[in-house]
Amino acid sequence: MVKGRPAGIMTAVDSPEKILFTSTTQAFLHKEASLRHVRELHAAGVSFDPAWWRRAAELGWTGLLVPEELGGGSVSDNGLADLAMVAEQLGNTVAPGPLYPVSTVLSALVGCADRQAHAELIDSLISGETVASWAVSEPGRGWAPMNPQVSATATDSGYVIDGTKEFVEAGAQSAVLLVVARCGERVRQFLVPTDAPGVSVVPRQSIDLVKQYARVHFDGVVVPESAVVGDDAETAALIERQSQIAQVLQCAEVVGVLGTVFDFTVRWALDRHSFGRPLASYQALKHGFADMKMWVEACRATTTAAVADIAAGAPDASLSASIAKSYVGESAGPIVQRCIQMHGGIGVTWEHDLHLYLRRVTLYRAMFGTPEEHNVRVYEAAAR
Repeated sequence: MVKGRPAGIMTAVDSPEKILFTSTTQAFLHKEASLRHVRELHAAGVSFDPAWWRRAAELGWTGLLVPEELGGGSVSDNGLADLAMVAEQLGNTVAPGPLYPVSTVLSALVGCADRQAHAELIDSLISGETVASWAVSEPGRGWAPMNPQVSATATDSGYVIDGTKEFVEAGAQSAVLLVVARCGERVRQFLVPTDAPGVSVVPRQSIDLVKQYARVHFDGVVVPESAVVGDDAETAALIERQSQIAQVLQCAEVVGVLGTVFDFTVRWALDRHSFGRPLASYQALKHGFADMKMWVEACRATTTAAVADIAAGAPDASLSASIAKSYVGESAGPIVQRCIQMHGGIGVTWEHDLHLYLRRVTLYRAMFGTPEEHNVRVYEAAAR
């Protein structure tokens, strides 16, 4: 990294505004979401501090995918690229916070034709006063957002929702859920308050220290017609874009994890001596570092390409997202594991920070489609 210039998924020539936004984000995370803070949150059994999230929202994170007329905006006119930069910075300290669930919900709210009807919720999400999450995954099922078993039955005044959603990030901290459900032969999305009668939220701790999820049961939950987000014609496209955004943001965060872990492993090998020589001077380790550096940069390249395609609405955006999720998901775990091995015995202790990063990449490998599921998507696209 060039001194005085923050690392991140950036364009070749960045504007002063984006450099300032990046450095401000980096400084905020290192001051208020350091590894020490992550451990303190875990010890307290807390996922994130709502007041901290509101301060993060004040930095502009939550408005990056929202047009200016609805109170959002980005520093580079490419909100997704700016959001990917934030995600990468989150990976540097495996920071907490509901960035992805809030971003995917906002993507649907601002992407539908009737977005003005949701202006109040959009404003509340941008300010950080409200947290919302996307309820899309279901128990015992792979990544199939367009094939839900949760049902929505139409009534004279609205809909009745029944079924169970799984792996709802920040479900217990959310005031509203955007629920993907089958309505007859169609798939629709519904805004459901978590305090609505018939909604049961069961918190679940993940392998990550601060990322908390929930299983949510819907038992005859009644919602009005106004709860629908998107009409028949646009729902599939909205869900696809939400999927792409969730996948590529997680890839961007993992790139941040890998860059950080690789850098401090190199420093460890330079500082640690064996038989009077730095560990980094041994040829076998040099080759290992060269391999890992290549893999880290390949993860960065595939993620950057996916961000660009999704931001531009390219025809192959879904394929690019699957390529990134497949490659990053397969590569991240082995890279971090190899760094742990290079640290020797200290690398497997609770006191060392390496396991915080390994936990995060292990969790993300399974979210929004495993590498194996995305491998199939890439294969099918190539066959076509």
